[in-house]
Amino acid sequence: MAHNSPIEIEAHAKVNLTLEVLGKRDDGYHDIVSIMQTIDLHDSVSLTPSDDITLACDDPELSGYDNLALVAARELREAAGVDRGVAITLGKRIPVSAGLGGGSSDAAAVLNGLNRLWELELDLAELEGIAAGIGSDVPFFMRGGTALVQGRGEHVVPLAHADIQWMVVVSPETDLAEKTARLFREIVPSDHTRGVLTHKLAGRIRGGGDAPAQFFFNVFEPYADKVFPGYSAIRETFRSLGAMGILMSGAGPSMFALAPSREVGVAWQLMLEMQHGLRAYLVQRWDPPGPARRSTMRARVNRDSVE
Repeated sequence: MAHNSPIEIEAHAKVNLTLEVLGKRDDGYHDIVSIMQTIDLHDSVSLTPSDDITLACDDPELSGYDNLALVAARELREAAGVDRGVAITLGKRIPVSAGLGGGSSDAAAVLNGLNRLWELELDLAELEGIAAGIGSDVPFFMRGGTALVQGRGEHVVPLAHADIQWMVVVSPETDLAEKTARLFREIVPSDHTRGVLTHKLAGRIRGGGDAPAQFFFNVFEPYADKVFPGYSAIRETFRSLGAMGILMSGAGPSMFALAPSREVGVAWQLMLEMQHGLRAYLVQRWDPPGPARRSTMRARVNRDSVE
């Protein structure tokens, strides 16, 4: 017997502390290695039992058939072999196509929530397998927190909590189609690495949580201004306020910097919005509830996986 009362879930955004590309695979995708961190900026997802699978979003442009929240519900229903429905209500706060993983996080929230609503009792590995078929970032969002992400995004190794707290995220407006594919087309073989920076940072986090900004890295950063005109000017505005180690998140165009205190972060966010007309958020690291995780950095590097 399935639940009859709605399930309410927060779908959190993420930033990439590192993002390295190891190389191109035979299937056309790229192997990446990244440390991802969820933040407290989040969408709101409500799941109510229904005969059909439907979506109502407070941004009508996002209510289409290909919204990843809807895709997740359809994929889970097919994988589980059930004839159930759900009315999904989605409140968007995470900027769309901004490098913060909003759509992927919504999809993961739907998978986790429907596993409870439909009482499927699928384990995390089964859900992650479904998640990997929906989008590269979705497996990470099944748990969130701090994690080492490898392969196409399907290999997720939880880390101990990164010792970072306040961040300011600047999210320039963009309507660029296929931006991730555009950025991948820009990088050249000399941009490929062996993931050394990411693994060094993972080691520091494993050893006590230390995550200094000088270890942050995004392979796409040198190409950001070409793909997102005006990116470097916005970055310079952010830097002029005193922000150090500004980094693009994912495939952008959002960028973030660690704030030394909440007060400084508030000042940056207010100046970016009020003086410069930019969309900016003061955020904190967000970790899933429960005891602090011990880092489980066993070698699960799989560079030969296929979709």
